Amino acid sequence: MRITTRTLSYTTADGLTLQSYLCLPEEAPNELSGVLVAPEWWGLSDHAKHAAERLAEAGYAALAMDLYGEARLTDEAAQANEWMMEALSDSAVLTERTHLAQQALASVQQISPLSTAAIGFCFGGKVVLDMARRGADLKAVVSFHGNLSPAVPALEGVVKAELLVEHAGQDSMVSMADLAAFEQEMNAAKVRYHVDIFDAKHGFTNPQATHNGEKNGVDLAYNEEAAAQSWQNMLNLLERVL
Repeated sequence: MRITTRTLSYTTADGLTLQSYLCLPEEAPNELSGVLVAPEWWGLSDHAKHAAERLAEAGYAALAMDLYGEARLTDEAAQANEWMMEALSDSAVLTERTHLAQQALASVQQISPLSTAAIGFCFGGKVVLDMARRGADLKAVVSFHGNLSPAVPALEGVVKAELLVEHAGQDSMVSMADLAAFEQEMNAAKVRYHVDIFDAKHGFTNPQATHNGEKNGVDLAYNEEAAAQSWQNMLNLLERVL
């Protein structure tokens, strides 16, 4: 399916311009379901943009979110960590930036604001899971090799989305103990969720992961098979709930 892409800009209350990447099927029906895409800690990368493009090819309106402002991007782990910690330092920051992204996506003419999902990779996985924990109006949330620790733990009756966690069994940054704590949190809050575990390392969906890991001395690796299967698992969920 042919797609169109453009930058969708919007501004935070303190004047920071966010430049997200919107992808739409070229021959869009009147009402499209929307999918927000939260990138890894590197910023608004080709990986996140490509995910949005693939979602548009599958028939969704997709917005790869700029979470740092000015579409900032780096391949230096120290810089990425600094930006990420800055964004995480005050929970109101990401709450506002993701809410603005959701509003911006819903305002696109062809989109049904009632049918929206969010997916995220690594840091972005945490971002979208925390959106769900806050009770964001989402039908589905998918985390790929995401940080599972909560900004605020899920409470019964608050989470509206069905959750899918695509976890790397060899992830040295998000351990199986972290996964067990996440499952305990979700069970206590009676959240609908499913977990898939892959024989893979952190970053397994990103073709640049192995290079980025070697460059920065970080334990990352791309895994083509796990990337393909986890993407299909996500498409199956979106097809069912959107």
